[in-house]
Amino acid sequence: MVASRSTPIKDQPRMGTPTATQRVYSTTTSTTTPSSTKPQPQHPIPATYYRGGTSRAPILHLSSLPSPSLWAPLFRTILGSPDPFGRQLNGLGGGISSLSKLCVVGPSERMGVDVDFTFVQMGIRDGGVDYRGSCGNMTAGVAAFAVDEGLVCLPPAGKDGEGEGEGEEGGGEATVRIYNTNTDKLIEATVPLIAGEAAAMGDFAISGVPGTGACIKLAFLDPAGSVTGKLLPTGRGTDVFDGVEATCIDASNPCVFIAAESMGVPGTISPAEMSAHPDLLARLESIRCQAAVKMGMCSTPEDTPAGVPKISLVSPPPPSPPAGEERVGIIVRAVSTGDPHGAVPISVGVSVAAAAGVEGSVVARVMGERGGEGCVVAHPSGRMVVDARFEGGRLERAVVFRTARRIMKGWVYV
Repeated sequence: MVASRSTPIKDQPRMGTPTATQRVYSTTTSTTTPSSTKPQPQHPIPATYYRGGTSRAPILHLSSLPSPSLWAPLFRTILGSPDPFGRQLNGLGGGISSLSKLCVVGPSERMGVDVDFTFVQMGIRDGGVDYRGSCGNMTAGVAAFAVDEGLVCLPPAGKDGEGEGEGEEGGGEATVRIYNTNTDKLIEATVPLIAGEAAAMGDFAISGVPGTGACIKLAFLDPAGSVTGKLLPTGRGTDVFDGVEATCIDASNPCVFIAAESMGVPGTISPAEMSAHPDLLARLESIRCQAAVKMGMCSTPEDTPAGVPKISLVSPPPPSPPAGEERVGIIVRAVSTGDPHGAVPISVGVSVAAAAGVEGSVVARVMGERGGEGCVVAHPSGRMVVDARFEGGRLERAVVFRTARRIMKGWVYV
């Protein structure tokens, strides 16, 4: 069973309860306790390490885990949190928000769905385990994992045509329907195949990742209201916090958008420059927490989840693009779990596309005539294209393209 929307999902994931055959690692406790008790043996858990888009995370089988109530200390140990030095040296985390993640995947019992996916955002320094919101980038990794682990039926071998294979050693593609338990939303992924596995090599490049890979298409279906249940959680296209106008929107993940000029900074400010201005980050965090209350995500600013809502500065591009560069629709500088993001989360890109269709929103005013179904978002590492499909004024789906790669498979010890 999946818990209802009223479940306090910050403390408990909404993944189905494991069966009695699953191993229970009940002796594992928080890594914050000094080793003054009798030493305990380590326990291996099967894990696969994937890059998905511009993120990276271990992916675990649901069947390898104990009851969800015991997940938090396991996940802290796996990723190496809490770490007061911010490095996650004792685990698989990478010391930044896009590398401090974990995914749990299992076969789905829902009609027409292949796998259920629960996303975990881990606090680096405080060890907070947050199940609110999802990760669009790692969804690409989850899609590849589902294929590689045999969790999805592959198309028949020896047939040609869209969505069908070309033989055991050939190519073709598989469609993976993913249910995200954090947001109650569906994602349809199209994964290229090679020799019956997800293809990793290809000629598609994404900003923020060196080299090229096989292109994975992600279609986020009906992404509005992922956490709050509404596209505009406050009921308005704009709100004011600390005298600053903001747009609060929920599409794929709850997000808050502020014009960079309203904060007195250029829209092209770099992540390093943002990090060098703690007062700016503190103001953004204050606005984010106030917005979370207004969006109905928590009762007080102090209770705001670390991962969502995500907050971003937006600004218009220059009238003419630099020589050799394509025109973009909007410049975005995102902040994730308190740190400036080196690229842009997919969920922020989806929310930008959705907000562009909201008359009077901060995003719509910044984009002007550059909005529409093909939204090109500029970020510190390059650009992201979000193909937004509207139907009757409703965001019917948002499509992005990513790459993913299986890095290693083995056991992680807890």
